[in-house]
Amino acid sequence: MSLSKRIISALLVAVMGICALFVGIYARQEEEKNIFDNTTTLHIWYTDEALTDHLGSMAVKYNEQYGVRVIPVLQSGLELLEKINEASYMEDNIPDLFIATNDIIEKAYLSGLAIPVDNSDGAVGLLNFPESAVNAVTYKQEIIGYPFYYETSALLYNKTYLKDLAEKNILAELKAEAEEEKAAAEEASEEEATATEQSEEEASGEPGQTEAAEFGISAGELEKMVEEKIPTLIPTTFEKLLEFADNYDAPENVEAVFKWDVADIFFNYFFAGNYIDAGGVCGDNVNAVDLYNEKAIRALKVYQKLSDYFAIDAANVDYNSVIQEFMEGKVVMTTATTDIIGKLETAKENGEFSFEYGIATIPRLTEEMETKGMSVTNAIYINGYSALRAEANSFAKFLALEHAGDLYEATGKVTANKNILHQNKDLNMFMNEYQDSAPIPKLMATSNLLIKMEIMFDRIWEGAEVSAQLKQLSEEMMTQITGQPYEEKYIQLQEESQEYIDYYQD
Repeated sequence: MSLSKRIISALLVAVMGICALFVGIYARQEEEKNIFDNTTTLHIWYTDEALTDHLGSMAVKYNEQYGVRVIPVLQSGLELLEKINEASYMEDNIPDLFIATNDIIEKAYLSGLAIPVDNSDGAVGLLNFPESAVNAVTYKQEIIGYPFYYETSALLYNKTYLKDLAEKNILAELKAEAEEEKAAAEEASEEEATATEQSEEEASGEPGQTEAAEFGISAGELEKMVEEKIPTLIPTTFEKLLEFADNYDAPENVEAVFKWDVADIFFNYFFAGNYIDAGGVCGDNVNAVDLYNEKAIRALKVYQKLSDYFAIDAANVDYNSVIQEFMEGKVVMTTATTDIIGKLETAKENGEFSFEYGIATIPRLTEEMETKGMSVTNAIYINGYSALRAEANSFAKFLALEHAGDLYEATGKVTANKNILHQNKDLNMFMNEYQDSAPIPKLMATSNLLIKMEIMFDRIWEGAEVSAQLKQLSEEMMTQITGQPYEEKYIQLQEESQEYIDYYQD
């Protein structure tokens, strides 16, 4: 080997040795860094991918403000508690806190995976959250989580159609008033008639504006009158909704005045929600289950009568199909969840939705009978097996209270914090429904209640006898609760008994 080659080889060996030395030093430094890094690190588990960017942003802010590292971990929603339980027995990277719906509270609490939060400052109370949210995270008089965001249903209506109807009604009222005045006054002069004709020619031609000008109403005044009129047109009871449907001269495109997903318990629950008790106000009392009573039967009879009028095929309807029909202008009113706001706004931007819309409260059953919808509250829970429970509690409060106002814009989720007012007023209408809603039950003994209720509603919609169906549901639930066969005494409404007597007397 030549001298030059030997020199080059020696240099290569030396360089490799130096590189190896530096790699070894770097590895030892990183190892020492990991060993001696005392930065507190929290792990928060969640199951909705829509939260990813927001949690990442909040983690950065929290670290900058409090010097605590937060690592969000996206998990599958399937068997979440089982995964948390398994991870809690590992020494590293256990979830210190997690986000889940309020129906898991009893199971999580009894297994130690969710512990009472530090609510010594009363943060989880009626000053910050509606009663429904506080009830949702309460178990055995303990506050188990921080209400984060919620889901419930409200009435969605085509505001364009109602604006047209309001304008039509206003002009009809003005015309009627003018005709009454005309009948009581002398005939207008020829000059006044000419002036009226001239004002009609100078009008902008906007729908209704020319007619309004005849009555001395400007376009701006008419628009204000229309906005004030619209709320009076929205049915406040299902009786009035049927009356509205009978009298409404619908546009040619309209196929249904009111249509909803009759196959989904989430959109049916409100019919009976005010008259059934699935565990007390907090849904945690196994001794406060009352499903079979006269008022609940009456409420479900109202529901059944609607099937005769609207004739919706439960087997061929779902939420997405109804919303699509609403967007196409085929449905005037429906029930929708909070995500509808973002969906409609996006559709508008994409040119897929050309109407105005509005949100209102669900109508009452009758003037005497109320509705009560169901709500699901997603809360932030502290893992009882975490060694960083105080730090986890602090970050949970950071999310649910300090930065509640950032949630909707980042995720499309509506905060459970009632002090946050959204620029979109329709979002605030959902809070009105949430405040009066029944939290989804927590009892493990009745964990299949909603599935059973969905089956019952389907049968009633198809014409099954109401009292018998509700009796069966109650017996099944009470059998699960008591652990032994349970039988309810059949309830027959008084008027039904009288109808039976009258029929045979005739």
